[in-house]
Amino acid sequence: MSNNTQQHQQQSEDIERAMGDGSDGDERVLERLPPIDTALDRYPFCIVWTPIPVLTWILPFIGHMGICMSNGIIRDFAGPYLVTEDNMAFGRPTRYMRLHPKNVEGGAYAWDEAVSKASVLYGTRMHNLFCDNCHSHVATALCNMRYKECNSWNMIILCFWLFVCGRYVGICGFIKTWLPFAVLLTLIILLVVYF
Repeated sequence: MSNNTQQHQQQSEDIERAMGDGSDGDERVLERLPPIDTALDRYPFCIVWTPIPVLTWILPFIGHMGICMSNGIIRDFAGPYLVTEDNMAFGRPTRYMRLHPKNVEGGAYAWDEAVSKASVLYGTRMHNLFCDNCHSHVATALCNMRYKECNSWNMIILCFWLFVCGRYVGICGFIKTWLPFAVLLTLIILLVVYF
């Protein structure tokens, strides 16, 4: 991605927010989120997603999820008693969804604290594909930080929220997500039509 494109994308993610002691209501400061660096897999304040072979080929909205610290380091519940750091269980992220620390009381510090607490907790848990998995780890982090003043985040909400609102890392991320599903669907249609 060119430097101009990255700069334009960063500008589009800038947030205006009232600052100050409240005496001057017109004082505005442009708050910049740390930049996303897809080459180094740095996604500050993001939820990241990558496909799970075979499972995502059949159900493309199901994949492996992680949550990133304020510095962009990815934390994911990769297996029984294992929360990895910057080493997602099924490869590099193909999708991400940018969140904002302004929706967390305590900002970036509270964000990192909540992600760390969820990671410590899930480092003591057995992984279960259906009820205690990577999505649950991310939901626990969001509940810990009370993201958007909500403490009822769960894996179903996150699965569909990321599926609808997530951005692809690039064209390769889109292809890695959808090509196997498209090939499988084409094979099934051909088998039904011709046999």
